[in-house]
Amino acid sequence: MLKRLLLLPALAAALLTACTEAPKEAAKLPIMGERDVRPRADGGPADTVFATVPAFRLTDQFGQVLTNQSFAGRAYVADFFFATCPGICPKMQAEMLKVYKKFGQDKRLAFLSHTIDPAHDSIPVLRDYAERLGVGTARNWHFATTGAHGEPTARDTVFQLAQAYFTAALPDKQAPGGFAHNGTFALVDDQGHVRGLYDSLNPKEVDRLLVELPVLLAEIDSRQPGVARK
Repeated sequence: MLKRLLLLPALAAALLTACTEAPKEAAKLPIMGERDVRPRADGGPADTVFATVPAFRLTDQFGQVLTNQSFAGRAYVADFFFATCPGICPKMQAEMLKVYKKFGQDKRLAFLSHTIDPAHDSIPVLRDYAERLGVGTARNWHFATTGAHGEPTARDTVFQLAQAYFTAALPDKQAPGGFAHNGTFALVDDQGHVRGLYDSLNPKEVDRLLVELPVLLAEIDSRQPGVARK
């Protein structure tokens, strides 16, 4: 009896500690790229400003104009390809299709495939490409160009965008199809920050994207509790 009474205060203390512990913060993905720490005029804690995808203006396979605001409030997965690519593009798009089939109906997510050959990949070419991939009617998977209206700097613009997404794309006469690029998928959040980079040619990396996407969507939900789910 005495032993039981001596144990009661210890048990109560343990329960009190468990009840008062701060809840663990939900897991979050890192923000890629450089950050800038800016002092505040009021002397408060400095603000950390994270890099975002720069302003862009694209046109997709439906002739729809896309800007950064087109994706405000949503995450999106971005990649870079070209329609006549005989190298890695078919493998890349097959892997993106795998992600689309799992998450394509989620209103919090979009897909953005930039062509790096705007001189050839016109809107009809992009539309045909989407149809051949089996997503011809998909309104949330955008196959987009910087050169829909013959912009003379279209190719330079898309190469600069590729750098902003931490991927590589450049003309190369020695590469299949005349362009060298890697198979990176970039996961971008609702505020324009790149939150994950994945090698689409590595199945384990694509699996990692499938695991990390719900983590980012949960974070978006925490900022926008009223956003509709699937």
